[in-house]
Amino acid sequence: MPIINVKGTHDVIGDEAALYSVVESIMRTMSMQYAFNEVRPPVLEHSELFIRGMGNSTDVVRKEMYTFLDKGDRSLTLRPEFTAGIMRMIVQNKLYATNDLPLKYFYLGPVFRYERPQLGRFRQFNQFGVELVGGQSSFYDVEVISLAYDILQMLRLKNVVLKINTLGDEESRNAYRDALKKFFAPHITNMCEDCKNRYELNPLRILDCKVPEDQEIVKLAPKMSDFLSETSKTKFAQVLKSLDELGIPYEVDDSLVRGLDYYSETVFEFHYTSENGNNYGAIGAGGHYSHLVQEIGGPDLPGIGFSFGIERIVSVLKDDNILNEEKLDQFVDFYVMPLGEENKDYAYHIASKLRGLDFVTDICLDKAKLPAMFKRAEKKRAKFAVIIGENEVNEKKMVIKNMTSQEQVELKEDELLEKIYGIHDQIYECDECEEK
Repeated sequence: MPIINVKGTHDVIGDEAALYSVVESIMRTMSMQYAFNEVRPPVLEHSELFIRGMGNSTDVVRKEMYTFLDKGDRSLTLRPEFTAGIMRMIVQNKLYATNDLPLKYFYLGPVFRYERPQLGRFRQFNQFGVELVGGQSSFYDVEVISLAYDILQMLRLKNVVLKINTLGDEESRNAYRDALKKFFAPHITNMCEDCKNRYELNPLRILDCKVPEDQEIVKLAPKMSDFLSETSKTKFAQVLKSLDELGIPYEVDDSLVRGLDYYSETVFEFHYTSENGNNYGAIGAGGHYSHLVQEIGGPDLPGIGFSFGIERIVSVLKDDNILNEEKLDQFVDFYVMPLGEENKDYAYHIASKLRGLDFVTDICLDKAKLPAMFKRAEKKRAKFAVIIGENEVNEKKMVIKNMTSQEQVELKEDELLEKIYGIHDQIYECDECEEK
């Protein structure tokens, strides 16, 4: 019986891998333009970190963590998200004391959640996000939201809906929790098991229930906006005013609470429906946290962040034919084709020179006839074929064939540095003429 991949995991191959790279490159570049710096925390953390950091009422902690005992009988967990690990990194390395605040970090890597695989969702998936820690102004909330929005714009996503809400400060949330418990008390025995658990642990999470019958009850629940302190009202109004001034459209969603217990004040999600009508739900989300650094053992510093699931973003792009594989220009500049075994040494020498000049270069090292090598060059989307036969070896030259125009020229090896860039650039001039 063949060995296959684990359920909920997937192989990223060929042009799809190239699409991932393009998406990740855009996210990295935009984050660096906002002066965020990359960090790479470990995949494995002590389980206590996520229980303390994320809260034991969250579905991730209660149901979805990959947790095991190692040979030292220590409970370890494959990270289900990055934020708690980055807070641990900040506290352990005292980055809050050795760097100017706010700390601005971005990250990229795999995360693991034992959940039902579905559209754009896997049990191992890749997450990109940012954390801004130690900024006291509400304008930092706007900065992080603006970065996330700009990334989606750079990816040319048109049907993005930013949903935003505030969970208020501690005073506001305590009052709201009491009101929710009072409201749900006569209903809770008829609600789902998750809601019953959430009622005891964190009644705000009931608002996120996906059971249709329970959603009808939730619609009648008190609204967070009725329990906000004046401080929280002022802060949220400032965030919305700044978004208006930046021209970032949004919808205020009173039911938005997010799935992790550490959130407070501003929370947001980016929702997307493809041109084909596929509703992807939230393709990215984030929010503000007031005491997470302190919960991990550091000083009481606020923070805000967001994350995108790369798989989900890639699914959207493919669904709407944006940045699809054919548009990635993942091609070979030169495909070197030696005519016979005896000519491979010189052909490899030429390939190495082309690579040294920063051209993407491949070479046929198998036994193959010229027509077969040309077919390989076409499949690799090679711009040029470089033909090396006995005559070329003897005279230290090469034949370069333009795979678009089918024109070919001879070039001596000692002319390579002087002329190859001009030959290479001609193909882009031809492409521009065809587009016009």
